[in-house]
Parts: sequence; structure tokens; C-alpha cells
Amino acid sequence: MAYCDWKNTSPENQAYHDKEWGIPVHDDRRHFECLMLEALQCGLSWSIIIRKRDTVRACFDDFDYVKVAAYTEADIERILNTEGMIRSRRKVEAIIHNARCFQKIADEFGSFSEYIWRYTDNVTVIYDGHDEGRIPSSNALSEDISRDLRKRGLKYLGPVTVYAYLQAAGIINDHDRHCPCFRRIVSDFPTTVKKCEGDTEVICYR
Repeated sequence: MAYCDWKNTSPENQAYHDKEWGIPVHDDRRHFECLMLEALQCGLSWSIIIRKRDTVRACFDDFDYVKVAAYTEADIERILNTEGMIRSRRKVEAIIHNARCFQKIADEFGSFSEYIWRYTDNVTVIYDGHDEGRIPSSNALSEDISRDLRKRGLKYLGPVTVYAYLQAAGIINDHDRHCPCFRRIVSDFPTTVKKCEGDTEVICYR
């Protein structure tokens, strides 16, 4: 099974793969959404998250992190009582907490995008072998970023979750070599190729 075959599991996954996944993100609201959707997925399948994404967006003001950072207990109750929402108080509280930490990073670096892209010198990374389906669950880059994010107070962002975020936000291009999205990203965005040093070599599918 090719790595990008996960797109065929549902119409929602197909649209997400074709139009969003792996396209480099430079907008802070989108970075926050990508990060928090991956954090929300912990213990759940991606299909559940993508199916409920519109509900989650509505609950969190379309992931406007400034607004989310100001949420109160009343907002937590509102979210937990929203029909179709993932009812995990700990995760809802973590997203609000993470919004406050995210805002601090954006203030310190001028934007969260500036902070995160400095890890790859502002280029998308392709790792040798990943485009053939040898995809790790985490790697040295995601471990470094996870460590720093957790030091800055963010929650539910271990190396595996951060690796999934890096894929989603286009910081790593893990599309199959023969996937049209792989070629489009290479053509349209600055890209570098690196060896897989430090990868945790566990093949995982979305």
C-alpha cells in the first residue's frame, strides 16, 4: 500500500489530501489549526477528526488563537455541550492553554510561522526514502520541536504528534513520489532533500 493511499478511505480524506495536506503553511491561524487538530487526534483516528473538523472549527472560533486564548470556563462548557463535538475536557482545556502559549511564541518571534520555519531554514524537507513509503512515526526534527514546544508549555505535542503536524503543514513533504501533490509541492515551493538520520523507522499510515 502506498503511503498516500490513506486518502481513499473517505471523501473527506480525499479532499484534505488533495487540497491541504503537505501544502506549506505560513499563516499563524492555520498553523494553530494544524497543531491542535493533531493534538485533538491523540487516541482517536484521523477519520474522526476530519469528519468533525467543521464542528471543532465552530467551537474554537475558526482557530483564531487570540480569541481562544481568552476563553473562560463558560466557553469550555459551551464547547463540551456542542452536539457532535469531541467531549474531552482535558483536550479542550489543553487547546485553550496551548493558544496562550502559541500567542507568546508568536509575540516573541514576530509570528509562529517565523518560529517554526526557522527549523528548516524556510524550506520544505524531503527525506530520502520517505517518498517511497518508508515513513517514520517521528524523527529527530519532530523530537527537537516537540521538546521546545513542551518546554514552552504546550500540551499533547509529543514527537509523533509533532511529526504529523510537520507533514500536514508542509514542513516535511511526505507525499508519495508519484503523487501529483508531491510534484506540485516540489515545483511550487523551496525544497531540500535530507538523509533520514535520527528517524524512528516505523512505517505508519494516516
